[in-house]
Amino acid sequence: MTNRADTDAKVKSLIEPFNKKGIEVTDSTRFAQDLEWDSLTVLDFVANIEDEFDILITMNQQAEIETVGQLVDAVEKLKG
Repeated sequence: MTNRADTDAKVKSLIEPFNKKGIEVTDSTRFAQDLEWDSLTVLDFVANIEDEFDILITMNQQAEIETVGQLVDAVEKLKG
C-alpha cells in the first residue's frame, strides 16, 4: 500500500505528457483552467489514471474533481 506522497508523485508524472504549457503542477492546479484541458484530454488522462492504479472513476466523481489534490485524494480513497 502506497502513501499519499507516492500517489501524488505518480499522478503528477502521468500529468506531464499532457502538460503542454509546462506549468508547475501543485495540489491546487486546476485541470480545466490552469492546464487548459479539453474533455478529450481529460478522458485520455482519466483512462491512464484508472489503468495505473487499477481503479474506476465514475462520471459523477470526475465532475467533482477540479484540482490535482482532489484527484490524489480520490485515488487514495478508491484504492482503499
